[in-house]
Amino acid sequence: MNNLFHFHFKDLGISPGEIEELMGFEPGESPEPFPLLIKEGLEMAPGYCQIKGGYQIFDAVEANQANETIRIGDQLFSPGKNVVSRFKNTSQAALFVCTAGTGISELSKQLSSKGDDLLAFVTDIIGSVTVEKAADKIQEKILEKVAPSGLGITDSFSPGYCNWSVAEQQKLFALLPPDFCGISLSESSLMNPIKSASGIIGIGTNCKQTGYQCSGCTDQQCIYGKIRRRKKAKKNL
Repeated sequence: MNNLFHFHFKDLGISPGEIEELMGFEPGESPEPFPLLIKEGLEMAPGYCQIKGGYQIFDAVEANQANETIRIGDQLFSPGKNVVSRFKNTSQAALFVCTAGTGISELSKQLSSKGDDLLAFVTDIIGSVTVEKAADKIQEKILEKVAPSGLGITDSFSPGYCNWSVAEQQKLFALLPPDFCGISLSESSLMNPIKSASGIIGIGTNCKQTGYQCSGCTDQQCIYGKIRRRKKAKKNL
């Protein structure tokens, strides 16, 4: 069963601090001129974002801890030990995609072509945060769907993160309808529109969201891992 949603930018509740954090600053501590640029970007973004997402729930799910694989339908995923361990109690799985649309990326390109590189950078970050917040909304929708049946959900996991090969996007998209939510996949497994996200969420009676275990992940390039490591280092000073 497919569930499709459209979101207004204001419904995502994006704060300036979330933009600053993804830029590498502590919330409220970005130097000039970024506070004004972030304000300007957040005012422009609603006119350039076409935010939508959807999910499909699958009953045929099997997590193999020994082989570090998850079988959903006719596709076998190899996301690694950290992800598979979170699916040990799953009886179902939701595959989801969401996007901010092409407009926000086009705005960033237009600004850059005019020489306004800093605002272009800020709007690009806003596009990234928009997708992440949209993914959170989809996760909330999934929980609302299954909770009345006494089921819980895991955190979401996406190819390209937690050392999970981005190439397995191909398997994920193979399970979804063509052009689902207007998102397509290139041969190199990159999504179009660029500001899009995909992933899987486990569903089961003993499933719960526990937060991402960045300490057990060796992906040093993950921006979210960098944020958490920076916070931990600052706390230990």
